Amino acid sequence: MRIVFFGTPQFAVPSLQKLLASPHSVSGVVTRPDRPRGRGQRVSESPVKALAVAHAAPVTQPDRLDDPGVAQTLRAWKADLGVVAAYGKLIPESLLTLTPHGMINVHASLLPKYRGAAPVQRAVIDGETETGVTIMQMERMLDAGLMLAKVTRPIGPNETADVIERDLAVLGANLLLDVVGQIEAGTVQQERQDFMLCTYAPKVTKEEGLIDWALPATYIHNRVRGLYPWPHAYTYLDAVRLIVLATRVEEGPTGARPGMVVDVTRDAIHVATGHQGRIALEQVQLEGGRPMSVQYFLSGHRVAPGACFAGRPDGASAGSA
Repeated sequence: MRIVFFGTPQFAVPSLQKLLASPHSVSGVVTRPDRPRGRGQRVSESPVKALAVAHAAPVTQPDRLDDPGVAQTLRAWKADLGVVAAYGKLIPESLLTLTPHGMINVHASLLPKYRGAAPVQRAVIDGETETGVTIMQMERMLDAGLMLAKVTRPIGPNETADVIERDLAVLGANLLLDVVGQIEAGTVQQERQDFMLCTYAPKVTKEEGLIDWALPATYIHNRVRGLYPWPHAYTYLDAVRLIVLATRVEEGPTGARPGMVVDVTRDAIHVATGHQGRIALEQVQLEGGRPMSVQYFLSGHRVAPGACFAGRPDGASAGSA
């Protein structure tokens, strides 16, 4: 099979690696344009482009996929099948039928749940205990195509989105190779999605990171996990923005108002929540600083019981007028 590959971030790398090492041939790679990355905002290539260049695979980086030149390039590559893994933009309908076998997508959820841009983050934020990868045939509607194969993975109660996504990338790559072989052999099985079970996973935003201490402890913990490593959960202490990187849920009532520090121990700051327990902060980061354990943070910052975390720099709770 001759394959054209669409992908951009690290999640897509294992899939491209599997295809490059397989009996199939990658006739070309479509990835997003180079952009500023990291703290220094230096312009650099995507992980997918770096891998493609290292294997001397043809690469194109269009600003717009509906540019007529993109279709012209794909026709010249004469691919049998298109494979998409976290490209980062919707694939126009005009491109979906350019290859004889259409295009398939490596999607990091158990469809029809969590269609959209942030399936792993949303699954963790929602407290799901299982996720997975679905290989589906692409169609005009977002993530709504026929399902060709699935693989599942449990979500641990303290796992963060980055760890889960890294594992799903590998699981998805292995499953992809199986499906490509089935398509070539004409043995692939198709299953329609149940639209009544469909949920949507929109891209996460920085604003979602603001911790509302009136929520249940488990909700806050899941948000910290789901927003790691970006955009991070955060709060304010004495008008200073504090990024919260790792937490744990503790049982029992506190009798304190949400956001109040009820105890400070050697390795954690224990904070009251709306109900269903309290949150222990284990790892934090000051704005512009490095991640640090709470033990290290406390060596340079005094935090005592009775102090209050807030939803705004002025000390007000989240949502206050």
